[in-house]
Amino acid sequence: MEEAHVLLGQNQRLAATHVALVQEVAAVRHELGRTGRGLAAAQEEGDLRLREVYERSMKMEADLRAVEEMRAELGQVRLDIQKLGVARQELMGQVQGFTQDLARSAVDLQQVAALKAEIQEIRHETQHLRSGIEVEKKGYADSYEQGQEMQKKLISVAAEVEKLRAEVANAEKRSRAAVSGGNQVYVGGYGNPKAAYAANPYNAGYNMNQAHPQANTADSGSQYAPGSTHGAWGAYDMQRANARR
Repeated sequence: MEEAHVLLGQNQRLAATHVALVQEVAAVRHELGRTGRGLAAAQEEGDLRLREVYERSMKMEADLRAVEEMRAELGQVRLDIQKLGVARQELMGQVQGFTQDLARSAVDLQQVAALKAEIQEIRHETQHLRSGIEVEKKGYADSYEQGQEMQKKLISVAAEVEKLRAEVANAEKRSRAAVSGGNQVYVGGYGNPKAAYAANPYNAGYNMNQAHPQANTADSGSQYAPGSTHGAWGAYDMQRANARR
């Protein structure tokens, strides 16, 4: 009986130990489950962080590549800036040249305006001179026509003078023939036959014409009337000389 009591006590202790062990196992399992869940959450969080770090690293690499590209572009921009500076200097020189050309062009334009005014004045003077020349031409034509008419008249007068001289010569010949024929009664002094007639008023002119047989008819007219014909021809020559000038 005692052994049964002992065994019963041992069984009770074993049952209590078993219950405690079961509780401990359940607690351990619960702790393991909670720990597993914590590990899973930690692993998931680690994965998330790792993914974030990877994404950040990829982004940083992309940013670095962009920075390198920007550096290359910056170098190119600097080169372009230098080129633009050189081009700016060239353009400034061209602008200065254009400004000087513009100033010279303005001076040339002023000179052109002055030249235009001078040309216009010369045109007016030329027109005035042309008008004067036309008037002189007309006067010369009128003078020339008057001279031609006067020359015709002088030629006609010279022909009349020659005709008169011929008639005077014939009359003188007839007179001489009559005197030589013995008609010496009609005298101014008895015994001087040369004084029988008055002096021939045309004798001097006739003798001058005989002394110059090759003279022009116009010159004969001037011998006949030195006061009128020679003066008219002299005035005509003066008009021709003025018209030629």
